[in-house]
Amino acid sequence: MGQARQTAGTALGLVLLLGGCAAPAAPTESAAPASTTAPGSPTTGTGTPSEETPSGWQTFTTSDGLSFDYPPGWTARDPGGDLGGAFVDVTNAAGKPMAQLRTNIVTGAECTVQYPYEVYDSQPLQALVEPGSADRGVPRYVFESRGDGTGPGPSQNTTAAYGVTMMPDETGPLACPMFHLFLWPPSGALFGGTYNPANNLTPGPASLPYLEKAKRYAGTEEYQTIRKMITSLRPAKATG
Repeated sequence: MGQARQTAGTALGLVLLLGGCAAPAAPTESAAPASTTAPGSPTTGTGTPSEETPSGWQTFTTSDGLSFDYPPGWTARDPGGDLGGAFVDVTNAAGKPMAQLRTNIVTGAECTVQYPYEVYDSQPLQALVEPGSADRGVPRYVFESRGDGTGPGPSQNTTAAYGVTMMPDETGPLACPMFHLFLWPPSGALFGGTYNPANNLTPGPASLPYLEKAKRYAGTEEYQTIRKMITSLRPAKATG
């Protein structure tokens, strides 16, 4: 019941579980690495080399073994409860949602419809390759869109979002809906967010089409901060 509630909440919050091309099956057996910090608590700059973590950034470590860095003034909070897995909301200094981290999510979807698409940014994340599953592909960070370039958004048919995916690069003129999930014991996880002009500060007139705003957002300092935060995601350092 807890897992079902979590999956439903994720779909409503991120518009990322609407569908996708054939997704990788969840692993059947694996153990998450142990955490080096208290679950759900920030610690300054722990877990990555100092040259990779800007001064003043903090590290959030989940109870099931994932860590990421986030900037000063932002808040990472997991309210806990009976949902199962991590349920972390990241907000900026103004209280606007920047990203969500969810674990213990069931993976799997079908590609029933395809859309025009564009990829604004992409980077492989070797740190998230699960031991023994390299043949399933390397997770990658991506900022991409689906839908009509002149239509309003975000909506079910026109959406831009950033996050971690295990889907291969699209090659044709159309793409399946976004599937921003990756394998993490005991099933899957996500870390990302839906681009929303009401939350994500974007240059240009308010009358610009939604996807044009998304393209411009990729060049902003706020986006680069989000990108650095999400791409810092890694297994928490095991205690020796």
